[in-house]
Amino acid sequence: MALPPLTGIPHDLVAACDYETRARRHLDDNAWAYLQGAAADELSLRNNLAAFQSIALRPRVLRDMRRGHTRCRLLGDVFEHPLLLAPIAYQRLFHPDGELATVRGAGVMGAGMVVSTLASSRFEEVAAKASAPLWFQLYWQGGRAASLALLRRAEAAGYGVLVLTVDAPLSGIRNREQRAAFALPSGVAAVNLAASPTMPPLAPGDSAVFGGMMALAPTWADVEWLRAQTNRPILLKGVLHPEDAAQAANCGVHGLIISNHGGRVLDTTPAPLDVLPEIRARVGADVTLLLDGGIRRGTDVFKALALGADAVLLGRPYIHALAVAGALGVAHLIKLLREELEVCMALSGCASLSEITPDRLYLPH
Repeated sequence: MALPPLTGIPHDLVAACDYETRARRHLDDNAWAYLQGAAADELSLRNNLAAFQSIALRPRVLRDMRRGHTRCRLLGDVFEHPLLLAPIAYQRLFHPDGELATVRGAGVMGAGMVVSTLASSRFEEVAAKASAPLWFQLYWQGGRAASLALLRRAEAAGYGVLVLTVDAPLSGIRNREQRAAFALPSGVAAVNLAASPTMPPLAPGDSAVFGGMMALAPTWADVEWLRAQTNRPILLKGVLHPEDAAQAANCGVHGLIISNHGGRVLDTTPAPLDVLPEIRARVGADVTLLLDGGIRRGTDVFKALALGADAVLLGRPYIHALAVAGALGVAHLIKLLREELEVCMALSGCASLSEITPDRLYLPH
């Protein structure tokens, strides 16, 4: 039986990996499979972690670090650190308060949070608990009218940035939790959606993928249309190819989240960290780039920033912390990673994020 969330932080929880180990005790098999699962053979999931481990640090010494800080500016907001929380669905699977606990923990540490279309708490309730910037992640709803209705709700609730997920154009994903016969338990649902998009009828011989699911997927024309519907900054999440990155910039998109969806959609993709430098070189310095996938240490954050990211998104680690200790766990996990980043910066001779450059890394040949 899964243990209830803790009300304090034990002394042995000192890193993200400790939260992952501990979380297994607090989640049933159903929730654990959903959280940990990835597509096919899970190679992309493992690649995301290995990419960071393959890069070494090259410290600089004897620098004056007394005025060091981790502040950054993203799309008009100033953050005390470059750690944001990625959109993850159905958070009441992992804690009774779900997204409401997450947003409280994020607020304690001044961390921005991206709230999923498939949240298990109402957008307005999450916004009412927020004390740090909130962004809204949109899964395309099969058409413009339904997608725009969600956007308007998010705008009215005060969400400042729109994040359109483009690597999972519909939210049905084949991965390990489906092989384990995953099902949402009673009381957990995508409460912000009246209904799921309905696939068009298929003629005999039509492909369920091309003629069905992909008939409802967004295109570049929809991105341009969406851009015209809102004055909010727009990010595309799930870009791995530099030409897609360039086309997004040409469409007037403000930024990109370099991501393979945590390895949950298409297996054997490259790790986001591996394609980040090429994408940064293609779009230039003015396009905001965030990286998602594989962050487990403050040194990982440092490496991502050195290779061209403006900030990073945390995924599974903060859900592990949510499962273990609710809002307190989320805040503590962010605090641990920020402190690890600060130590890495200090020992690498970087007093600000702008000083974190590729020469601080020892790259494999």
